[in-house]
Amino acid sequence: MSMFLKTSAVCIATAMCASSASAALFGLMPDGVQMGLGFSGTSGLNGFVGYANKNFESFWWKRLGFRIDFASTSPVQSKINSEIREMMNDKAEGIEITDDLRITNGTVSAKHFGAIVDFYPFGDTWFLGGWRISGGYFNGKMHLGAEVQSDRLPSGDYEFELNDIKYKYAGGEMHATSKADWNYRGPYVGTGFDIGLLWGLKIYVDAGVVFANKSAQLGLDVPTNGLYQWYNGAWEQVAGDDPLQQQLQATLEDAKREILRDGQKELDKYKFYPLVKVGLMYRF
Repeated sequence: MSMFLKTSAVCIATAMCASSASAALFGLMPDGVQMGLGFSGTSGLNGFVGYANKNFESFWWKRLGFRIDFASTSPVQSKINSEIREMMNDKAEGIEITDDLRITNGTVSAKHFGAIVDFYPFGDTWFLGGWRISGGYFNGKMHLGAEVQSDRLPSGDYEFELNDIKYKYAGGEMHATSKADWNYRGPYVGTGFDIGLLWGLKIYVDAGVVFANKSAQLGLDVPTNGLYQWYNGAWEQVAGDDPLQQQLQATLEDAKREILRDGQKELDKYKFYPLVKVGLMYRF
């Protein structure tokens, strides 16, 4: 990941320097237009376009700016997936979470889109003029998924009960997928600064939170392949759209709600989505 970020930074710097030099030469960009490209720790590859002109005579105008900010893991999704696979491969049997369960694979994806108004309290003062207080509105999504496996079941048939209904699982291995989905929107408050490098090239840093309209939602998917139900004095396989499958799904939903209840209750306390971003920008 570090090599990827270093390579990206070099490419971004080269591209920005080239484009900014060309634009300045031909006068294509008005003073104050700004654009940036970097990385968000909670949303992926980050970019923005906006306007902030420190050359205004007005006390207020030289202190105000705005940005349209966006980010997504999509451009780096393959890299994220390979990093997760590499981490799992380092653990020959996955990541153990209990004596009977282990995580064998995972997924992470995220994106956001927002509008930001920036206020620079110190205007065009050297160094301090790069500090800003920001407010805006964001809309975004985050998905976390984990494939959970238990292969320490008895080698033969494994019987259990759900809601007083007897089931039998044939085989010594069981799989499930747990997930957390956060579809959020709300006002954003944060701070940050621009560090000048040369000409209009700068390093930008942002840190803030979105006061989300809701918390992340937990989920659990349990495959029903190889399951049998004790029905009318015999074991019947649960499959397709038959009544046994429908009954099992209803039973599973009740069981999942019970399993996830405490975790969801804890998550419901947190409705603040953090946004931390760093990258390179150019202001004309």
